[in-house]
Amino acid sequence: MKTSDFNYNLPHELIAQTPLKERQKSKMLVLDRKTGKYEDKIFENIIDYINVGDTLVLNDTKVMPARLFGHRKGKEEMIEVLLLKQTEENKWQTLVKPGKKAKIGEEIIFDDKLLKAKVIDILDDGQRVIEFYYDGIFNEILDKLGMMPLPPYITEKLEDKDRYQTVYCKHLGSAAAPTAGLHFTKEILKTLEEKGVNIVYVTLHVGIGTFRPVKVEDVSEHKMHSEYFVITKEACDVINETKKRGNKVFCVGTTSCRVLETATDENGIIHEMAKETDIFIYPGYKFKMVDALLTNFHLPESTLIMLVSAFASKEKILECYNYAVSKKYRFFSFGDCMLIL
Repeated sequence: MKTSDFNYNLPHELIAQTPLKERQKSKMLVLDRKTGKYEDKIFENIIDYINVGDTLVLNDTKVMPARLFGHRKGKEEMIEVLLLKQTEENKWQTLVKPGKKAKIGEEIIFDDKLLKAKVIDILDDGQRVIEFYYDGIFNEILDKLGMMPLPPYITEKLEDKDRYQTVYCKHLGSAAAPTAGLHFTKEILKTLEEKGVNIVYVTLHVGIGTFRPVKVEDVSEHKMHSEYFVITKEACDVINETKKRGNKVFCVGTTSCRVLETATDENGIIHEMAKETDIFIYPGYKFKMVDALLTNFHLPESTLIMLVSAFASKEKILECYNYAVSKKYRFFSFGDCMLIL
């Protein structure tokens, strides 16, 4: 299977640069995997597709203002640091631009009084391990100095940084938003609960994999970066009971999907876990837990379009994507979504 098999033509003007004023008003293309039929809806119609006794699984990670700008000690040239993963207290794996300027031992000044750092290691893939020095609480300093790590295809300034967070975000740690969840409002979640839908939360901190393209032509040779996730016993109990009753498990986003498929055994039972996952889902994969998937429209040749192609089929997904292009759906992080049943 070739990476190029997952390509499609996307006009640049369909890449959403800003979120809609109302989260719930995004378009939603609903695909029935069994019949192959699809129809245009609005996201708030999702309430009609989730039944009493079904379970909705949401990723409650919170995006860090993980993009920092500073300069090397004694130099004026700007240097950008993107926080990816905390490895020890005050030590982080990062992406640095320009990377060639960030040699081991290099000092970086973000704010003379608040935050400084030193490059202490360079990993095989070019990531820099940086140790930070500061007085006070790191997250408070980050909130003051950091910017939201918007993907590179978004070039417009985000006026309200809360719009790159889900309304249910809780656990700080992501370098990118779980974007399928951006469509939900507290009112929609309340309506679903009142309907009798179970809502459970998992946590997966979105990391480097979001920013890295698939560079190999043979899909099976791609290596996913690992991401840390947590799923509690309480969440597992609700999900297992849902399946036992014959109800459906609805995953919001590829991140929630990867958590459930990692934590589910070959007998279809999901277990409490807190660990790293590097699961790579592409066509040929047999799903063990997920019955329905809400997901945004993804980049050509990305691991995310490969995952949704595994859940439906590559041919049907590409047909839907081409249809969405013809109907001028909005693509990627701030764009519209698909509900795959």
